[in-house]
Order: sequence, then structure tokens, then C-alpha cells
Amino acid sequence: MYCEDDLLHIRGLYQLSYCKRRCALLFIEQQWADNFFTAKGIVMHDKVHTEKIEHKKGVIIERDIYLKSYKLGLIGKSDIVEFHKSGSKLIPFPVEYKSGKAKGDNTDKVQLCAQAMCLEEMMNVAIESGAMFYGKTRNRLNVEFDKSLRDETSALAQEFHDLVNSEKTPKSEYSKKCNNCSFKKLCLPEMFGSKKSIKEYLKEVINNEETI
Repeated sequence: MYCEDDLLHIRGLYQLSYCKRRCALLFIEQQWADNFFTAKGIVMHDKVHTEKIEHKKGVIIERDIYLKSYKLGLIGKSDIVEFHKSGSKLIPFPVEYKSGKAKGDNTDKVQLCAQAMCLEEMMNVAIESGAMFYGKTRNRLNVEFDKSLRDETSALAQEFHDLVNSEKTPKSEYSKKCNNCSFKKLCLPEMFGSKKSIKEYLKEVINNEETI
């Protein structure tokens, strides 16, 4: 169990799952950089959070619910939580909004699962599923919170705490996803994460500029 001062933001799980170095730049070095994709995501989330409470076809929809888990050591806010009636109870159904499209891994799902686990701890209920809504495809994808995803989420939360407590930012490792990352100019993965020497990298940059 974590104490209040140890709680870290839920979105760190997404950042860590996407890139360990990016997560460290955010939560250890307190850096931030926007690009087209992050700006698009901010606009989308602002629209989602316009209204606080809504009733739709017997479902209560609430936004910006304060989330906390002392077991995971996480804190944050929801995008949307739908409350579906089950007998005399209202069962939470978290919905996370992303501006892009569905990924082939669990990068998005662990963040949603963490929200569900926070709600379970706060409300003493069992939450079996939630959903991801992707702005680019306008597609809503249901997510089952099975044991495998819960275990991955718990392990990632522990890794997140270990990373922040270490106060060490990992070295960059270049991959294709670096090209769409808003931290690319801060991280310089092509310079420090490639097998080329810095001298070779700078020579290549200069040659490319001369041909433009």
C-alpha cells in the first residue's frame, strides 16, 4: 500500500508503456513538448469534459471523476464513467478517449484498466469491462479487464514507481515510433539512440541540409 505522498498520475502508465525514456522526461525531469498529435488530443479531451453529468437511455454519464488507488499508488481523473444499473447497484464503466486509432498492443488498455481498478477500490465494486473511443476512426472498442491485463497493469504501476524513485532517465533508443513523438527534439533519439557516432550523425544532417 502506498501513502498519499507517493501517488503518481495514472497517465504515466500510458507513457511508460509507450516509451520508458519519454516517461522519465515527463515525470522525473518535468519536461513537456507538444506536436500536432498531442494538440489534437488536448482539443478532443476538452470537448469530452464540456459537460459534467448527463443522463442517456437510463445510463448516468459523469466526467472528470477523481480517481485514486493506494494499492497501485496512482491518482488522476477519468474522461468518462458511465454508470449502468445492475439490480440495485450502479456499476461503473470507464471510457477513455484517444485522438488516434487503436494500437496493436496494450498501451492504451493499461491506462483504462488502472482507472477501473481505482474505481473498484474506491467504490468496493467489481468492474468487468470498459471502452476505448478513438477519434480518428470514430470507433469504440470494448476492453475486458481480465487477469492478464490486470497483472500487466499492476506490474507497470510498480515499474512506474521504481523508475520515478530511481531519479534516472534511461538512454534513448531509436525506433519508428520516435518519428511521431512530441519529445523527438528533446530526446534526440537519432543522435544518441542509433549505432552511428555523433560525428557521423552530424555529418549526415549537414549533408542533407546542403541538398535541400
